[in-house]
Amino acid sequence: MTRKTVRIAMNGVTGRMGYRQHLVRSILAIREQGGLDLGDGTVLWPEPVLVGRREPALREIADRHGLPAGHVSTDLAAVLADPTIDIYFDAQVTSAREGAIRLAVAAGKHVYTEKPTATGLAGALELARLAHARGVRSGVVQDKIFLPGLLKLKRLVDGGFFGRILSVRGEFGYWVFEGDWQPGQRPSWNYRAQDGGGIVVDMFPHWEYVLHELFGRVTSVQALTATHVPQRWDENGKPYDATADDAAYGIFELDGGAVAQINSSWAVRVNRDELVEFQVDGTEGSAVAGLRNCRAQHRSATPKPVWNPDIPATYAFREQWQEIPDNTDFDNGFKAQWELFLKHVYADAPYHWDLLAGARGVQLAELGLKSSAQGRRIDVPEISL
Repeated sequence: MTRKTVRIAMNGVTGRMGYRQHLVRSILAIREQGGLDLGDGTVLWPEPVLVGRREPALREIADRHGLPAGHVSTDLAAVLADPTIDIYFDAQVTSAREGAIRLAVAAGKHVYTEKPTATGLAGALELARLAHARGVRSGVVQDKIFLPGLLKLKRLVDGGFFGRILSVRGEFGYWVFEGDWQPGQRPSWNYRAQDGGGIVVDMFPHWEYVLHELFGRVTSVQALTATHVPQRWDENGKPYDATADDAAYGIFELDGGAVAQINSSWAVRVNRDELVEFQVDGTEGSAVAGLRNCRAQHRSATPKPVWNPDIPATYAFREQWQEIPDNTDFDNGFKAQWELFLKHVYADAPYHWDLLAGARGVQLAELGLKSSAQGRRIDVPEISL
């Protein structure tokens, strides 16, 4: 085996997602397994270079994981000018991402990034066009479709289990504490529109690729947003006005005729098995999928309830669904997509979750906010380079 070192500039690893899912559970996990086998006698060895604004925090992370001191920098321009850096990864706050990706593309680096890729569709499309013109490869994190529950759901879709798909209903969210008597579980910028916050900007890009990949392209959106909790407390215990939406209720028409309804909220208490669940109903069967589990009910096993509010329910409805087996070992979804992107860059493996795919997510968020502001359904046009 020949080992090929791949140096990756990782910007934003002091944040929860950048640190836990991308650095620890993806890049360091690939190192722990001995690298990434490309199947041609080459093993990729990822070497992270931690980039950010807070040098002490970066150095603490590097020390914790045994990374050399030279693998830390607060000078993004210098890192991007380094010819030994192959890939730029971005997990910063949304408002800082577009400019950094522009610099990385101009420097000729391949780009892998969290979403949304920009604060608006024009900027997201421009990034995709710049990367295409520069000849660099790009990838946008679309982690939900790599979750065990949704992989099982896709298996049902691909196997024709549902027949004609009629509808998709999604419920996502949990109670995020306001920060006064219990610390909030999410950073305060998430609730300030001026800092790029809001659940539509955060979650509609996820719903775009989930719907697109499993059921069909979104052709229209009708959304209603709300700021249910108008005041929160930041990380220093200081109260502030929440200017961004913390809940969104969306209806999406899909190519092929199915209708999706997805509720997203940081002001809801969970009464379901997982923090996100999707129910898919079709002419031949239905299924409910979460992060890890998936249950299904075929038409031949569907009960025949009759509405009668005067007597107790005679069916234990939840017990009549069949658990879908794993049938395989599921790796961490973030790590799985990192491996696919690295194989795309270094082994020319197929990959379509690029900056243009990321722009579709930004487009849906932008049109969702517009729909709520104008109180109407809005068509979602196809976009291209």
